[in-house]
Amino acid sequence: MLLLTTTRDALLAPLQSVAGIVEKRHTLPILSNVLIEKHGDQLTMLATDIEIQIRTTTAGHIGGEDAAITVGARKLQDILRALPDSADINLTLDDKRLTVKAGRSRFQLQTLPAADYPRLSPPDEAAARITVSQRSFKRLLAQVSYSMAQQDIRYYLNGLLIIADGNELRMVATDGHRLAYAAADLDAPVEQRTEAILPRKTVLELARQLADSEDPLEIVLAGNQAVFRFGPIELVTKLIDGKFPDYERVIPQGHPKLINFARQPLLAALQRAAILTNEKFRGVRMVLEDGILKIISTNAEQEEALDELEIDYQGDKLDIGFNVTYLLDVLNNLGSETVDWRFNDGNSSALITLPGNDKFKYVVMPMRI
Repeated sequence: MLLLTTTRDALLAPLQSVAGIVEKRHTLPILSNVLIEKHGDQLTMLATDIEIQIRTTTAGHIGGEDAAITVGARKLQDILRALPDSADINLTLDDKRLTVKAGRSRFQLQTLPAADYPRLSPPDEAAARITVSQRSFKRLLAQVSYSMAQQDIRYYLNGLLIIADGNELRMVATDGHRLAYAAADLDAPVEQRTEAILPRKTVLELARQLADSEDPLEIVLAGNQAVFRFGPIELVTKLIDGKFPDYERVIPQGHPKLINFARQPLLAALQRAAILTNEKFRGVRMVLEDGILKIISTNAEQEEALDELEIDYQGDKLDIGFNVTYLLDVLNNLGSETVDWRFNDGNSSALITLPGNDKFKYVVMPMRI
């Protein structure tokens, strides 16, 4: 039975959109598969890992009968990648086997019944509906997502908090050692304040998939699920059920020492100092003196790195230590030319903001070195 005739790229592009969430090893074999549904000239591909589901629909495929099957996502993707860019593809289904033909190449793949494929149903009722540009949402993700925890027993930290409140969309992430906050204006206000904690995997998938464009992203928050619709893609995700820390209490107020740094020279100096940090603790000392910042790192072999930057600072000497990874993360993910850095003393957290912009804040705890 002929399913469809199409080009290699027309098949590979939607498959790559959904296959990113497919786990290599899963207790349910069918979750290694992608669900392929053919209706007329429309082709729908769907993948899920039970927590997240991605679906994409494309049109313009030729011929064939309507059908629904599941087939190994990685195998099909690898086959299509290995074929020439301009190849014409025939998909045929016979006796539970999917045959992929391209020129003189032929591959037979096992299928599993589409009826057995698990699905997440998008919610009917919504607590909040938000429309924002893909670029704006992608930029917010970039500004905060690196602060998410990884495999923390406080499961609510292994994700990212989004808040829709009035005319503003906010994002917060923390791993207990640092916290990132970013906000953007919404074109239309939401009727009621709504919060949701997105799982880490969902955040990374959205960051990968969203375009750097003004094309719209529709977000539906409802109960224990969220839905993201953009272009031909619909992503449904379960939310993390938990109480996120009160981020407003963590952001320090009134730190007296303010220094404006050129971002690129500071980033370069920290990258050099990081070379000789202790591999386990990754600590650097920052010593503030009149007109100068010293960045110092040492390691277990008694090796030392020292970098100096001229700064506009007059005041008491300050010696404070940080995990250099936390500093590199924030500086690498900000596009601004300068950053404001506020200190109190050697035992207090530091606050990094953007000049004249109250929509980004980064708090980092000091470490003893």
